[in-house]
Amino acid sequence: MNGNRPGWLPLLITLLTLAFLLVPIAMIFPLAFSTNSYLSFPPQGFSLKWMRAILQDAQWLQAIGLSFTIALMSTLLAMVLALFAALALVRCRFVGKTLVYALIVLPMIVPNVIVALTLFFFFSELALFNSFTRIVIGHALIALPIATIILSSTFQGMDYRLEQAAMSLGASHFNVLRRITLPLAAPGMFSAAIFSFLSSFDELLIALFLSDHGSQTLSVRIWNTVQFQLDLSIYAAVSVLSIGVTIVTLGITSVVNRKKTTSGNHYE
Repeated sequence: MNGNRPGWLPLLITLLTLAFLLVPIAMIFPLAFSTNSYLSFPPQGFSLKWMRAILQDAQWLQAIGLSFTIALMSTLLAMVLALFAALALVRCRFVGKTLVYALIVLPMIVPNVIVALTLFFFFSELALFNSFTRIVIGHALIALPIATIILSSTFQGMDYRLEQAAMSLGASHFNVLRRITLPLAAPGMFSAAIFSFLSSFDELLIALFLSDHGSQTLSVRIWNTVQFQLDLSIYAAVSVLSIGVTIVTLGITSVVNRKKTTSGNHYE
């Protein structure tokens, strides 16, 4: 065997690992298009009735729309906070920088159930926001560490001399940020926004603790369906829709990043 080539064993282990991760997810797809009224594998036939049931149910559509709205709002809030946090952590020197960074990424380390429980008691005492606003703030809190890490890495990979050159020619800090920093950081910002969106769209525990009867996100409604309803095939159909949103979103990210890379190589 050639010493410069990896053996077949690492490839086999990689394929087995991928199969272990993907097969349970892939099994939900035939269940979502099954003719059975209960979850059973393999399915007895093919039907779109469960997908039609989702798309014709006002409550499911409301949950999907609410999840998209909350994910967009929390992503916007997290991106604004993460942008200035990453700029401060990368471009500035101040006492306690390590502690600040640790506090920002803390929600990623602490179990989500603890974060959700803490937010529940906090907003119960505060009593200033409705359930929609509470969920947006809670999801932004979860998305903030992800966005900050991605943006910090992006800013560290940028040539700071370009910003210094612009300021030496008389550009204000705002113009440097608008015309130099943000355009160069656009690919990283897009990736941070995508992962922030997905972290909010799929989040269950925070929405479960902070929502009321009239503001159930898609994850909460799936949870309630599993707990209290018998038509679990609808759960399979909704799961396929949720997985589809994730796949499409990551696919868009891959295409955009590939175009950015191709454009950069072209100009070089």
